[in-house]
Amino acid sequence: MRSAKFIEGSILRHILVMSSTAAMGISAVFVVDLIDMFFLSFLNDVRIVSGVGFATTISFFTISIGIGLSIALGALMSRAVGEHDWDKAKRILINSSVVTALVTLLMACIVLSLVPSLLSLIGANGKTASYAASYLYILVPSMPIICLNMSLSGALRAVGDAKLSMYSTLVGAVVNFVLDPLLIFVLDMGIEGAAIASVAARVAAFAVSVYGVFYKHQLWSSFSPLSLRQDFRAIATIAVPAMLTNVATPFGNAFVTKAIADFGDSYVAGFAIIGRITPVAFGMIFALSGAIGPIVGQNYGAGLLVRLRETLTRSLQFCVAYVVAISALLLLLQDYLIGMFDMEGDAASLIQFFCTWLAVFFSFNGALFVANACFNNLGKPRFSMYFNIGKATLGTIPFVIVGANWGGAYGVLFGQALGSVLFATLGVLSAYRLINEITVGQQLSINQRKR
Repeated sequence: MRSAKFIEGSILRHILVMSSTAAMGISAVFVVDLIDMFFLSFLNDVRIVSGVGFATTISFFTISIGIGLSIALGALMSRAVGEHDWDKAKRILINSSVVTALVTLLMACIVLSLVPSLLSLIGANGKTASYAASYLYILVPSMPIICLNMSLSGALRAVGDAKLSMYSTLVGAVVNFVLDPLLIFVLDMGIEGAAIASVAARVAAFAVSVYGVFYKHQLWSSFSPLSLRQDFRAIATIAVPAMLTNVATPFGNAFVTKAIADFGDSYVAGFAIIGRITPVAFGMIFALSGAIGPIVGQNYGAGLLVRLRETLTRSLQFCVAYVVAISALLLLLQDYLIGMFDMEGDAASLIQFFCTWLAVFFSFNGALFVANACFNNLGKPRFSMYFNIGKATLGTIPFVIVGANWGGAYGVLFGQALGSVLFATLGVLSAYRLINEITVGQQLSINQRKR
């Protein structure tokens, strides 16, 4: 008989197991992205590295749509699992997957038609823009594949199978790692080869997730347009604000990229390397949000509200401890990282500045990730939207503008980091308040039933 794994046992242990397995998968992908940049740096053209940096900003936007859709699937499925309603869980899986496929196919077509305009909007020009466009024209058509894989991985986490979710990502990472040098150097395909390797990796990861969801766990049910209409409102209620929540992040990053582009390609190249180092170093924190979602959802569905507050507290404690430890490691290894990517001048100085002063600020990003996971799984996805949009606009634009005027490219990064402090603090306080309100509401309901 199937069971909800997270409604009993140590909360901290669940967090560590779910985060570590998810982080291994996520980090594997980002490690390969880092290796992409490593191999491409051997082509001795800073415009290629800058081009990938610009392309990644736009690619991150498309992936953010998929992340939002997968959040809806994971939240609704984990709640159904906590209620032991497996028919509902299967129905939500199929209907959410159909919505994901349709939305991402439409978005891929829109982005493909706007590639030159989008690159110009974020400050790419000349040969750098040409390299970025070549990369995107190959990568963007695979958007539905990677987004469906995110949804299926969310389904695996919702039923507690974090390992297979991890294996899916690891398989994709291995495929990318093997194909990168072959396509980039042996077949002399350069940046286009890196893009093709990434597409192949997405297909491989998707195949593993399909196996896990539909063969191993038998989470299959027939599709019905009527059931889709019944579930669409519940899906959209979480998915729409979750998509807006996640799109806000690449919007803020795009503004930062454009601000840095004003200071030259060398700074953009340094920023691109930072963008690859960060998810590898803090993969555990990126994974934390998706990892605690099923824990929150199952305990909420089972009515075990005391465990909700403990999940939030333990997650925040783990986040801070992890970021401090990794930041110290980056401080010690900064010269090695700069040498590994053969960066020099402004690019090297920007990487050094990040590793020395700014890495520790990622604890605030992690805290907001945790708060957003609570909002999404406790029926308040709009809270996530408000805080992420606020962070990407009010917490980014004025801070970056002032920072750029004060300290150039270094001020841009410092301003972005400073803005995260305000919105993370407000988000965490709001998450605790929401849990308190739900707990009080449950107690009042119990008291009324006793009368």
